[in-house]
Amino acid sequence: MNHRFLSVVGLAVTMAFTAGCSANKPVADVEQEISAVAKVAPDTTEAVADSIPVWAPKKDSFNPSRTKQHDLLHTKLRVSFDWEKQYLNGIAELTLKPYFYPQNSLVLDAKGMDIHSVNLMNDYDATPLEYSYDSLQLIINLGKTYTRDQEYVIEVEYTAKPNELPSGGSDAITEDKGLYFINPLGDDPGKPRQIWTQGETEANSAWFPTIDTPNERMTQEVCITVDPKFTTLSNGSFVYSRQNADGTKTDYWKQELPHAPYLTMMAIGDFAVVNDKWRDKEVNYYVDPAYKGTAKKIFGNTPEMMEFFSQKLGVPYPWAKYSQVVVHDFVSGAMENTSASTFMEDVQLNERELLDKSWDGIIAHELFHQWFGDYVTTESWANLPLNESFANYSEYLWAEHKFGAEEATYLQLDEKEQYLQEAETKREPLIRYYYKDREDMFDSHSYAKGGRVLHMLRKYVGDDAWWASLNRYLTQNKFSPVEIAELRMAFEDVTGEDLMWFFDQWFMKPGHPELLVEDSYQNGQLSLHVVQQQDTAYVPVYRLPLKVAVWVNGKRTEYPIVINKADQTFTFPVTTAPQLVLFDAEQQLLGVVEHDKTDEELVYQFRNVDQLAPKLEALTTLDEKLANPEVMSIMQQALRDNFWYVRSTAINVLSSLEKEKAAVVEEQIRQIAQNDKKGSVRADAILALAGWYGNKYSNLYEKVMNDSSYQVAAAGILAYSSTGATDVGAKLAQFDDTGNEDIALALSSYYALQGGVEKQDWFMEKIKQSKGSNLYYLLQSYGAYLASYSETNTPEAIALLSDIAQNNNLYYVRLAAFQALMVMSERPEVKEILEKVKNNEKDKRLIEMYEQL
Repeated sequence: MNHRFLSVVGLAVTMAFTAGCSANKPVADVEQEISAVAKVAPDTTEAVADSIPVWAPKKDSFNPSRTKQHDLLHTKLRVSFDWEKQYLNGIAELTLKPYFYPQNSLVLDAKGMDIHSVNLMNDYDATPLEYSYDSLQLIINLGKTYTRDQEYVIEVEYTAKPNELPSGGSDAITEDKGLYFINPLGDDPGKPRQIWTQGETEANSAWFPTIDTPNERMTQEVCITVDPKFTTLSNGSFVYSRQNADGTKTDYWKQELPHAPYLTMMAIGDFAVVNDKWRDKEVNYYVDPAYKGTAKKIFGNTPEMMEFFSQKLGVPYPWAKYSQVVVHDFVSGAMENTSASTFMEDVQLNERELLDKSWDGIIAHELFHQWFGDYVTTESWANLPLNESFANYSEYLWAEHKFGAEEATYLQLDEKEQYLQEAETKREPLIRYYYKDREDMFDSHSYAKGGRVLHMLRKYVGDDAWWASLNRYLTQNKFSPVEIAELRMAFEDVTGEDLMWFFDQWFMKPGHPELLVEDSYQNGQLSLHVVQQQDTAYVPVYRLPLKVAVWVNGKRTEYPIVINKADQTFTFPVTTAPQLVLFDAEQQLLGVVEHDKTDEELVYQFRNVDQLAPKLEALTTLDEKLANPEVMSIMQQALRDNFWYVRSTAINVLSSLEKEKAAVVEEQIRQIAQNDKKGSVRADAILALAGWYGNKYSNLYEKVMNDSSYQVAAAGILAYSSTGATDVGAKLAQFDDTGNEDIALALSSYYALQGGVEKQDWFMEKIKQSKGSNLYYLLQSYGAYLASYSETNTPEAIALLSDIAQNNNLYYVRLAAFQALMVMSERPEVKEILEKVKNNEKDKRLIEMYEQL
C-alpha cells in the first residue's frame, strides 16, 4: 500500500507492450512511476537555483502523537443504509473516561455528518447534552467534570454522507472518505452492489464518531442492518443474525480485544464465503461467487503463514478469527483491518491466471500487520514504519521460508530499486515528525526502505536475537501504541548492545550510503579503499558493519570490516592476486555501491558466487560485451540457471544482439520459448525470437497464442502482430473477447496503431470492463488509437473519457483519461471538458500535474 508521467502518444504503445507481457504490476508501482517523474521537473529547476539537492528533506510542521484527553474504552455501532442517497444512518454508543486530568467536555472526530442528537446514557435513560459541530469535530459539553476513574457513556445519533466530503488520499490509499457504496442502485450489470469501509489513516470518523487517532484503543460491537440477501463482515466474532419485522436482518459482530479506531471495518455484499482453518480458529475467504472455486488456491497458504509467523514470533495469532474479503473499486491494494483484511479485486484469479500469478506477498503483508500494526500499533503517523516496514519485510520472510532465498532476494532487489527511484527526488528520515500531510508517510521510504533496513538489522544481530527481540517487542507492548524507541529498547534488552547508532542513522536520518570502492593488490597485500560519497550536509557518515569476500586460487575467504569514516582503507594478507573481491559479501546493504570490476572478474563472479544480486550484476554490466566469448559463455550458462529471473535477465540482455550474431543462442532460446517451466521466461524468449527473426517463427507464435499461460499467449500475440502477415488482424480478432488483462493489453498495443476504426467498440468495451493499473495502461493505448484514427474521436468516446477523468476513484486512472482527452484538445468541447476536469479536481497530485501541462 503501494509511477512515470507518460505522454499519450509517445509512450502508450511501449507501456502496453511491456504491461502485456510481464508479471502483474502492483497498483503502488504505477502510482510511484507517475509520482516520481511528475516531481522531477519543477523541483530540479528550483534546486539548481538554490544549490540544494532536489531530494533534500523539507522542513514542514512538527507532528507529534495526539494528546490523550479521554480514553475511548468501547464503541457500539448500530448502522443501516440508504443505498439511493449513499448515506449511513447510525447510532454510536461510546464508553469513555478521562485519560488522566479531569474533563468536562469531549471532542469527537465526525466528518461531514448530520448530527441528530447527543445523549448521556445511564442504562436506558438518556439525558440530552449540549454540543457544537463544525462538520469535522463534535464538541460535547458533558454537563459535569469527570475524573480518570469515572466512566461515562455517550450516544450519538447521526447520518454519515461520505460522498459529500472533499477527497484526499495518498499513493497507498487513493481516497479517504471512509465509507464506499459500489453500484448502489444496481444499474451496472457488470459490477456487484457492495458497501465497504477503509479507515486508514483517519477516515473511519467519516462514518462513525470516534477519537480517530492511532494511539487510541477500544473494544467494539457492530450491528449491521441490511437486506437478507447480503453477507456482512466486520472485526472479531460473528455473534448472531436477527430477522427484523420490516424484512431486513441485523448481523451482530463483536471485537473483544482492543484495537485502534482506524482498524474498524465493514464489508457488505453478495460474497461467496470459503471456509478454512488454522489451529482452532476460523479462516475465511470472502470472494465474488465466480471465484469460489479458486479462493483456496489464491488464499490457501494463509493457515501455513499464520503458523509460520506464530512459531517464529513466539506470539500466536492473537485475534478471534481471520477473514480476507475481496471488494470492488478498492482504494488501496489491501488493508489490515483487525481480524478481517480487505483486498482489491485484482487478487481474484481464475485457474489459468493462477499459472502466472500469485498474491502471496500481499497476503503475507496484511497478515503480518495483525501483529505489527494491530496487536502493537504506531502511536503516530510519524512512526508509520513500525507498521509498514515490518509488513513489507514479512513478504521477504515468507518467500524465504516457502520459496527459497533467491525468490526472497528477488523481492528485495525490487524493493531497493523502488526506494532508490523515489530517493532521486525525496529523502526523508524513516521516522519523520516533520511532514506536510500524514498521507505523505505512505511512500517507498516507509515500505521499501524500511523493509531493507529491518533486513540489515536482522543480519547484524543474527537470527536468534532477531526473533527474540521481536517477541520481546510484541509481548511488552501488546495492545499498546509505540514509537521507535520501544523497538530499539527491545533489541538492546535482548542483545545487551547499545544500538542507538543503528537506529539513529537508519531510522532518524535521511538518505543512504553512496560508496566508491576500489581494490588493489601489491606484495601479498589486498587493499580496499572505501569512500562515503553522500552529501554529509544532509546525510550522515554511516557506520557500516559488513563482510568482504575474497577469492584466491578458487577459495573464498570472508573478512568482517566496519566502515565508520568518510575515507578508509582496509588491508588483508593474501598469497596472490585475488580473482575476485566482493564487497558486502552478504549483499544486505541498502545503498549505492560503485565498485568497478574487469570483464574477467565479472565472468568469475557469475560462475563462482551463488547469490542472485552478484549474478545479475555480472549479466547486466556485461551487456555490451557480448562479442567476448567468455561473456557469451556465461550468458548461455545463465539461460540454464535454476532461478527463473536469471534466465529472464539473460534473454533480455541477449535480445540486443544483431540477428546474425544471435544464431549462437537461437536454438537455446527457441527451446526456452517452448519448454521453460516459467511462463514469463517463455514470454521473454518468444519476444526475443520475434525481435531477431520476424516471421521465421510464425508457426510458433501462432501456437503459443493458445498457451495455457496468459503471459505467453500475450507474447505470442505481440510476436505474431510483428510478422506483417496478412492475416494478423483475423488471428488477433479471435482473442477480442478473452477476459484477461495481459491479452487485452497485448491486443491494444497492436490496435492502437493498426487496428482500424472498426476497433473503436472493442476499445470502449474493454475500457468499461477494466480497472486499476490495467485500465491505466489501456487508456494509454487508447490515446494513441484516438491520435491514429481521428474518425474515432466521437462524442461517445469523449463522454466515456470525460466520465473517467472526473469520477474514477483512482487518481492515476483519471490522469490517463485526461491524457487521452488531450489528443482531441483542439476541439472546443474537449477543451472545455479539460478545463472543467482541471478546475474540479481535488487531488493535490493531479492538480500539480495539470498545472504543468
